Amino acid sequence: MPLLRPLSRGLLALIIAATLAGCGFHLRGVGSGNLPYKTMHIALPDTAEVNIWLQRYIKASGSTTIVDEAKEADAIFQQLSDTRQKTILSVNAQGRVREYRLQLDYRFRVVNQKGQVLVPANEINLSRDITFDDSNVLAKDLEEGLLWRDMNNDLVNQIMRRLSIIKPKNPDAEDDDQ
Repeated sequence: MPLLRPLSRGLLALIIAATLAGCGFHLRGVGSGNLPYKTMHIALPDTAEVNIWLQRYIKASGSTTIVDEAKEADAIFQQLSDTRQKTILSVNAQGRVREYRLQLDYRFRVVNQKGQVLVPANEINLSRDITFDDSNVLAKDLEEGLLWRDMNNDLVNQIMRRLSIIKPKNPDAEDDDQ
């Protein structure tokens, strides 16, 4: 009987693993989606955080090559807007700030070499709330920096998911909707 218990536990673990694998479960991330472009140019300054993180994620996906010249690219990633703001969310009885809201609004699109739209404008809106304490200004400053970094990471993850899921339009094909 003692041999039966480890065997049944192993069998149970195998059944659970097979069930999870069979249902399509996988961890969230960029590994699942390859981009539908062979080459891509990111039309952002080299020092822009979004550019740096996008390049890392695209190189990690392995199917798309980043090129320096837009003329050499099948697709050109264009940032349409990047708005970041910090607003007061609540104040205490003395009129001092208790909470802030950090908001990031980002719009982008993908075009080809001729400027024809492959992926229409997409908007991503992120927000995080942060408490504030006058006695811990340095710690709260650090926390705010970490939240902005987390929001950037989340932004790039969402961009990558959208680029891998959205089927690009063929700009040369005539629209049948008209």
